[in-house]
Amino acid sequence: MAAAHSDRDQPSALCSEFLSFSAKDTASRWLVAADLQQEVYCHLAMYVPRILCLGLSGGGSSREEQREEQREELACQLLLLAPLEWLLLGEEPAAGLALLQENNQPSPLCGHVFKVGEPTYSCRECAADPTCVLCMQCFLGSVHKEHRYRMTTSGGGGFCDCGDAEAWKKGPYCHKHTPTATYAQEDPVAQLPADLVARGYSIFSIILKYAVDMLTWEQEEQLPSGLEPLDRGDTYYCMLFNDEVHTYEQVIYTLQKAVNCSQKEAVSFATTVDRDGRKSVRYGDLQFCEQAKSVIVRNTSRQSKPLRVHVMHSSVVAHQCFALKALSWLGQIIQYSDGLRRIFCQVGLQRGPDGENSSLVDQLMLNDSKMWKGARNIYHQLLMNSLLMDLKYKKIFAIQFAKNYERLQCDYVRDDHDREFSITDLSVQIFTVPSLARMLMVEENLMTTIIRTFVDHLRHRDLQGRFQFDRYTAQQAFKFGRVQSLIGDLKYVLISRPSDWTDQLRLKFLEGLDAFLELLKCMQGMDPVVRQVGQHIEMEPEWEAAFTLQMKLTPIISMIQEWCSTDEHVLIEAYKKCLSALSHCHSGLPDGEQPISLSLAGHCVDTFRYQVSQDKVSIHLPVCRLLAGLHVLLSRTEVASRFPEQLPLGELSPPLLIELPLRCLVLCAQVHAGMWRRNGFSLINQIYYYHNVKCRVEMFDKDIIMLQAGASMMDPNHFLMIVLSRFELFHIFSSADCRKRYREANKDVVQQNNTLIEEMLHLIIMVVGERYVSGVGQVEPFDEVRREIIHQLSIRPMAHSELVKALPENGNKETGLERVIDSVASFKKPGVTGRGLYELRPEWNKHFNLYFHHYSRADQSKAEEAQRKLRRQNREDTALPPPLPPPLCPLFGSLVNLLQCDVLLAVEGAVLQWAVEPSGGGWTESMLQRVLHLVGVALLEEQQQLENSSGDEDVTFNYTCKITRPGEAPSTSGSVLALLETLQNAPHLEVHKDMITWILKMVANIKAMRERTSSTSTGSVSAEQGLEETLRDKDKAERKRKAEMARLRREKIMAQMSEMQKHFINENKELFQQSLEELEASTSAGADTSAPRTETSCVSQVCVGPRRVGRAEHRQMVTCILCQEEQEVRGHGRAMVLAAFVQRSTVLSKNRCRNLPDSERHDPLFMHPDLSLGIHTASCGHIMHATCWQRYFEAVQLKEQRRQQRLRGHTSYDVENGEFLCPLCECLSNTVIPLLPHTHSPDHSVDHPSLEVWLKMTSQQIAALHSAHRKQSEGVAEGAEPAIPEGFKVDFRPQKPFSSSVSAMITTFSMSTYKVGLKVNPNELDPRVPMVVWSTCAYTIQSIERLLTDEEKPLFGSLPCRQDDCLSSLTRFSSACWTAAPPTTTHTHFIRLLAALVPDSQVENSPCILDIDMFHLLVYSVLSYSAVHSLDQSGRRVIDSTHLHLLHLITVAHLVQILLTSTTEEVFMDQDSVGSEEEELTCQLYNMLRTHLGSVLPEVTSGWQLLRCVKVGILPFLRSAAIFFHYLNSTAPPADLLVPGSDHWEALCSFLSLPPNLLQLSQHAHLELLIHRWCCHPGVIKNLQGGGVIRFPRESNRLIELPEDYSVLINQASSFTCPRSGGDKSRAPTLCLVCGSMLCSQSYCCQTEVDGEDVGACTAHTLTCGAGLGLFLRVRESQVLFVAGKTKGCFYPPPYLDDYGETDQGLKRGNPLHLCSERYRKIERLWRQHGVAEVIGHAQEANQTLVAIDWQHL
Repeated sequence: MAAAHSDRDQPSALCSEFLSFSAKDTASRWLVAADLQQEVYCHLAMYVPRILCLGLSGGGSSREEQREEQREELACQLLLLAPLEWLLLGEEPAAGLALLQENNQPSPLCGHVFKVGEPTYSCRECAADPTCVLCMQCFLGSVHKEHRYRMTTSGGGGFCDCGDAEAWKKGPYCHKHTPTATYAQEDPVAQLPADLVARGYSIFSIILKYAVDMLTWEQEEQLPSGLEPLDRGDTYYCMLFNDEVHTYEQVIYTLQKAVNCSQKEAVSFATTVDRDGRKSVRYGDLQFCEQAKSVIVRNTSRQSKPLRVHVMHSSVVAHQCFALKALSWLGQIIQYSDGLRRIFCQVGLQRGPDGENSSLVDQLMLNDSKMWKGARNIYHQLLMNSLLMDLKYKKIFAIQFAKNYERLQCDYVRDDHDREFSITDLSVQIFTVPSLARMLMVEENLMTTIIRTFVDHLRHRDLQGRFQFDRYTAQQAFKFGRVQSLIGDLKYVLISRPSDWTDQLRLKFLEGLDAFLELLKCMQGMDPVVRQVGQHIEMEPEWEAAFTLQMKLTPIISMIQEWCSTDEHVLIEAYKKCLSALSHCHSGLPDGEQPISLSLAGHCVDTFRYQVSQDKVSIHLPVCRLLAGLHVLLSRTEVASRFPEQLPLGELSPPLLIELPLRCLVLCAQVHAGMWRRNGFSLINQIYYYHNVKCRVEMFDKDIIMLQAGASMMDPNHFLMIVLSRFELFHIFSSADCRKRYREANKDVVQQNNTLIEEMLHLIIMVVGERYVSGVGQVEPFDEVRREIIHQLSIRPMAHSELVKALPENGNKETGLERVIDSVASFKKPGVTGRGLYELRPEWNKHFNLYFHHYSRADQSKAEEAQRKLRRQNREDTALPPPLPPPLCPLFGSLVNLLQCDVLLAVEGAVLQWAVEPSGGGWTESMLQRVLHLVGVALLEEQQQLENSSGDEDVTFNYTCKITRPGEAPSTSGSVLALLETLQNAPHLEVHKDMITWILKMVANIKAMRERTSSTSTGSVSAEQGLEETLRDKDKAERKRKAEMARLRREKIMAQMSEMQKHFINENKELFQQSLEELEASTSAGADTSAPRTETSCVSQVCVGPRRVGRAEHRQMVTCILCQEEQEVRGHGRAMVLAAFVQRSTVLSKNRCRNLPDSERHDPLFMHPDLSLGIHTASCGHIMHATCWQRYFEAVQLKEQRRQQRLRGHTSYDVENGEFLCPLCECLSNTVIPLLPHTHSPDHSVDHPSLEVWLKMTSQQIAALHSAHRKQSEGVAEGAEPAIPEGFKVDFRPQKPFSSSVSAMITTFSMSTYKVGLKVNPNELDPRVPMVVWSTCAYTIQSIERLLTDEEKPLFGSLPCRQDDCLSSLTRFSSACWTAAPPTTTHTHFIRLLAALVPDSQVENSPCILDIDMFHLLVYSVLSYSAVHSLDQSGRRVIDSTHLHLLHLITVAHLVQILLTSTTEEVFMDQDSVGSEEEELTCQLYNMLRTHLGSVLPEVTSGWQLLRCVKVGILPFLRSAAIFFHYLNSTAPPADLLVPGSDHWEALCSFLSLPPNLLQLSQHAHLELLIHRWCCHPGVIKNLQGGGVIRFPRESNRLIELPEDYSVLINQASSFTCPRSGGDKSRAPTLCLVCGSMLCSQSYCCQTEVDGEDVGACTAHTLTCGAGLGLFLRVRESQVLFVAGKTKGCFYPPPYLDDYGETDQGLKRGNPLHLCSERYRKIERLWRQHGVAEVIGHAQEANQTLVAIDWQHL
């Protein structure tokens, strides 16, 4: 920012004044002043407006702004804060503060305030509640490191609870904060000198008052008295404030219009407004600012309320800025001494002259919602550093906070800033301290206040006073969202239950409970539904708000029950209150319901007429459910049996208790039966959540308990008759003949009734059998969790996270899973993919209950199938009998009588009777299965009672007697037992046979036991066992017989089939013979590189030079995947092509800092050894006719045009850039490689010239070409004609070797590679086209050679087919691509390439040999020589000689390159023996280089060490060359190179026709001359002296090392600040896995412009680091991000797993994460194989939502 525009000379005048200013003198003057406040104010009035806010820079750069900020900081410190420090300390501030710190006894509280994204740790074993967290330093120094802990990232604003004894059950201190024995509890102020204390009081009160006044100041023109500026200029700011209503885009657009700034400046303004809460957008006179304000207000008030804009005088803004700096300064000063901190607390909380709420802290709190974000953040931080760190004042502050609670919450609800920027957010720091929470509850009635405030905000009610959410406006919905934070506060207050109660606490808790019951009464019966008949519901009713409320209140309801369970008096009172609340609700039920009387099976009951299918019914019954919970507690704590007189159990009317829950369960049954289809999805969703794990504990489970409570207090027959009546099934079981119902009823009704009967039987099973609630059955919570887990794992093996999701959490976010899991399940670790799974241990299978009440229908059928399958595998019978139920508690004891009551027996008899005569659809197998289950439960109950009875006692439960009685009068069926015996052998019930057998066995056992009770002898036990054995043996024998028959039948059929097959083959012998031969031929053709064929393996294999062995001439046949036609690959035939994908790559790069070349001018003829940018080609290996492919691609283009007109989105491939998906495997491709025939075998009759002869001849050819080129360009011959070798015709035009279709495809691939490789538009005449093709050939071979080396695979034979085909086609293509280019182009390339090795006077600017990658040079020169060779018509020279000489030459050049760059510092033991010939030659060559280059090369004596360097360094080159010539000349590889292992030196050299001692090559006189010339190139010395030369062998690139523990990464990321927005924390820090840079992703601040488009930091980084391709780790989300270009990307599972073998994307679960190196290696391998783009393509195809993401903004 520059100074005000009017007077430019002002700053210099100021500067001289600043320099002469003395803080010490000012402080001394203040010390003796009579009125200190007046003096200080006077000083501030004079200096603040002259230092701060001198106007916006006229569009100045960010660097200027930073300079201005630094100037302001410095001036503030020197002129404003330094005098205050001198005054406070009375000495030089630095020394004084150091002394204070030295004498201070720090409090044991850590108090570290968390930054956004910083890791926090919570111990799951010791934390008092989930909000108790530690910072990383404290955690690492604490005992909790060894416990089970949870790691999350902070949203910012909370602080570390280390040192707070109430926050931890044990281990409250880390090593650093363990209090010393000397830590005194006395007042820390007493430790300070008295005069310091007095000065502290006066300074703190003046500065704090000044800051509070300025931050709560509402006038925009004037200042408080005493601060008026000396001269009021007409300088104003137009100040824009943040709100949460308008989007970034709206603000940016508006600002561009209003203050006429660029997009970039507007983005910067918007970012600052969002971060700090306000920003000045214009500086000038009043009218100038008002104009901007009016534009902003006008532009943003269309859809919503306008943006808040104020025009403020510059002096007001200056003082407000300084007020913030002053608060920050106070926060820093009190850190030095606890005494000063306490003085500050006293000043802040001291009552002012206005009485109540007049302290300075109160004023700040009450004006919180009027302040802007930046101001709030700073003073909240100050309060946390002061009041919350001093336990005495924390208490006083808590009381003030609670007193003002209602007002603060109302302000918050009206405000629109997020909770984290509101003072109400401090509730988590206060209410979670149990002692404070109890104190506030007793003294300030906090619980009641919170609940009442909450209820007051939900004003919409219906006539009965229930909440009504259905007609919510957006505004009210937003408000409802904000009000929910009150429930969070209530949860904090109740989270830790009291161990000792006081009378006051009881009183206030019960008062709070009254308020809570009022809230529940408003929810009881809300959102009632009525069944739609005839037509579908028109508008889906609003249901989510009610369920949101229910979900939020679920933990509160559970906590209230926990509080009640700890005190008997409270429990009894709560029970009474809840009962009266329920009676009040019941009195609200419509009264005029007709009473009716029901009779069945000899019993009568009076009830009233009510039908769920016709009347109103609601799912929300919180009062009933709370009563059910308290009823269970009466049983669990045995209060019911000890103080029955205090409980109103007599007043309970069981039929009324069960009425509402029963309606709710009937509603669910009817929805299942399809009777409520016309009520739309809202009802289905409600039913889903009613059963869902998030709500069921306080909904579905409690309804079952309420039915159990009612049933245990009623006559079981009456209970069942009411159930039948509510299910609307009574008429079916009461009519004289149950069958009559089918005749008149239509099919739908029958089906509905069947489902209802099934659901009703299921309900009875649940009411009788669900005893795993402590208080209903005699079980512990441990058993409950274990049963849940057993039943989840009975469905299938599950991951830890799935199990956690399936279990309900308590208030501490714990499910109790870890205590139980290892006893019931075994853990299987995951592989490189997938996740770890828990499997149920077999011994727990017997606890499986098919009718487990938390199974959904899908779960139940899966579990049944899995269990039956398991039993079949174990050769057991497939019956799934009910498991042994635990005994009931006394209060629920009479429930068992349901099982033997007459009505249930009548129902069971009826169902069995229908099953016996199965005509018509009157019953279902599920119905029968449920009846059998009920019979089984009853028998188990009787058996248990018999076993537990001590002899003569009469056992009350005698089910077996009752089922042997025949049916009652109306239905003249046989007894239940007789019916079961009839059904045992019914053919249509094969599935249930085992179950019926099990029941009959049980009956026999029980009868035997009953007979035995009189004479208990051991003999009868064996008899009973004998009976069981014989039954079982019979069964087994029967099974065995069946299995044997089935086996014989199978064998017979197999024999017949085999006979038929033989017969068929004999008949069609010729046909088979022919096809087998073809098959053999085609497999050998396909296996070009598989094992070498026998006839050639006796000759030593050579792949280059005149001695190379070509393969036997044979036709290569391929099939097109599109038309399925087979064709031979021929140069003049129809073109066949291979789908391929070409991409730029930096995987092998040794220099990522190098700038990408300018695509128009870049000359790629010589590749630098750092391989900084290559072009890689890959293929999926699928072959098509060129014409078929073109038709396919045109269809894709057409489809894309149509799609763009319709949808306007991206697809996973970019057709404009020639991309398509392979028609067969949908692999991303962007071009096709034409298939060309194999090269012919060499003509061995031709002579092979020596190196000199060849060099001479080649130089003649080159000279001839030079002169021909000159003629062409200049038109006249200069000087004498050069000698032309015999048969070499410069103007010869060889005939085209390929048909037009093949040529066209050659051009297609060349153009694609050219376009992608150089990022330019296609241009067939560009001389660089062939270079780019050769480049991709060389680079692809190099990258595959690196892969094979790193994975220790053999050089040949280990590549997958697709890579093998790709290399083969690519190499042959590269050797032929010169035919598509003008011949002179290729000739020029060869001349320039050779000149780099054999200097040529006519070629300028040849690079030095240290700047050339030799393998690229080899490939380019071998492939470009073909064009020169084609001019040779003599027929005497073979091209193979040239290949061999070029290989020899380049090998020597590479040897020299390696020796020049070798470093042999690590001297090994010098060998004594005389070196071998190889070593001597190496030394000779090295010394020769030293003579040429002098002292640049160090002296090396050890020859074997040099030799080692040479051998290791040249190996990658030789291996790459072997691959290249193998594919170029179609030579079979030698056997040695087909097996893994490193020592194949000899085989490799002979395959390449090189001597095993490579250094013999350099012993040539001609070569010594060349070596001398190479060394004389000026670039060599420059390179060697400049350092940074590439050394050989080049190390393979790896992804960066990641830390083992993920929290280390989170910590790094939390301290990473955005590089652009001065010190601001990055919201989405993202780590580049390739180079290790941390980037600020997904934010406006770090966007840059690329090709005229804004891109995020990651996309911009990929352009320099990965040539458009990037692998990143999003640290806060624990996600790997793959990006390719601007429109492609996907997320990939991260390599970090928790102890359960699962990733945690989004860090939602918080389990500690550790690096899984196998998974990281897999990502690395993907990157090295250039497979990332393919993974992205597949991911986007599989998941269309990925396509819509704007990847370029990440």
